[in-house]
Amino acid sequence: MNYNKKTVKDIDVAGKKVLLRCDFNVPMAKDGSGTITDDKRIRAALPTIQYLLEQNAAVVACSHLGKPKEGPDPKLSLAPVAKRLGELLGRTVIMAADVVGPDAQAKAAALEPGQVLLLENTRFEKGETKNDPELAKKMAALAEVYVSDAFGAVHRAHASTAGVADYLPAVSGFLIQKELEIIGGALASPKRPLVAILGGSKVSSKIGVINNLLEIADTIIIGGGMAYTFSAAQGGKVGDSLLEEDWKDYANEMVRKAADKGVKLLLPVDTVIASAFAADAEHKVVKNGEIPDGWQGLDIGPETVKLYCDAVKDAGTVIWNGPMGVFEFPAFAKGTEAVAEALSQTSAITIIGGGDSAAAVQQLGYAEKMTHISTGGGASLEFMEGKELPGVACLLDA
Repeated sequence: MNYNKKTVKDIDVAGKKVLLRCDFNVPMAKDGSGTITDDKRIRAALPTIQYLLEQNAAVVACSHLGKPKEGPDPKLSLAPVAKRLGELLGRTVIMAADVVGPDAQAKAAALEPGQVLLLENTRFEKGETKNDPELAKKMAALAEVYVSDAFGAVHRAHASTAGVADYLPAVSGFLIQKELEIIGGALASPKRPLVAILGGSKVSSKIGVINNLLEIADTIIIGGGMAYTFSAAQGGKVGDSLLEEDWKDYANEMVRKAADKGVKLLLPVDTVIASAFAADAEHKVVKNGEIPDGWQGLDIGPETVKLYCDAVKDAGTVIWNGPMGVFEFPAFAKGTEAVAEALSQTSAITIIGGGDSAAAVQQLGYAEKMTHISTGGGASLEFMEGKELPGVACLLDA
């Protein structure tokens, strides 16, 4: 995939209407009050919006929020986002009552340079997730230029992430530009040694990533629930730990492939096991592959922590995706905490693939020490797999 795409600075947006795809899929309070519990994604869009306003463009912003089942759902309206975005920008953000209906069309037509309009949740339109060309055409008709800045959604070919680029000149905003430069750069020409740390629960969801990284990494570290599938594949006893029986052959194949390619593949040497999946469960440390029946592995053990932290000390680039254990439970967060701390102390370029590892780094207070924390979990994972991202492929090449 070509990571070198035109950005908003490469085209003239002065006085033009710009359709800007943001990722405003923010967490909301469960009580239905419309309270945004974390506005990080709204803040992430500000540099691009502010640049467009400085250029005297009229901004028609759009985003999805949640997964509405049957068309419009008042609980998933973007109205609270419009309010918060307005507070952050220090100006009124006009809210449209629909996506491409009469209200959106009238408000977009009347929009003046320097004004911001937010369309209603794009997923209120059934054609959005189907990448319906008719919907894409109607959205494109609201503006003259398309700027994509929703990295968290670029792995999906939807009408607002890819379809509109068939009808408008399409470039990236600053957020996507940063993701492409940093993650794309780390994959294409990393500062070596390149160490990849992969955690999370399932081997099945990371096989593509491991496979791709075996071509480019110097060291691959495996933690989290998926380590038990590797352990079982090598004849270890995993008790009641998470195990994907059908993926054991793949795990062994990855071990063989690493050996053939001279890639160091590090697996846990010890593990913290618990008598139940609970925060207050009885727990102890055992050697890897020696988990008794009725017990389950919930974190990497202290010897593994040492091994993994040593491996990142002299790295040139570290990519981390997925926690080392059940970090939501304090007793089983030590592995994830130790890796985050080790990354905060290395001089390497440190890249955190979104999702749980990003949440862990934020929660532990190490976010400022990382080179880059990706804004898209699924997108960064597919990026690392070497897959083409439809929402990036559709942008103009630089």
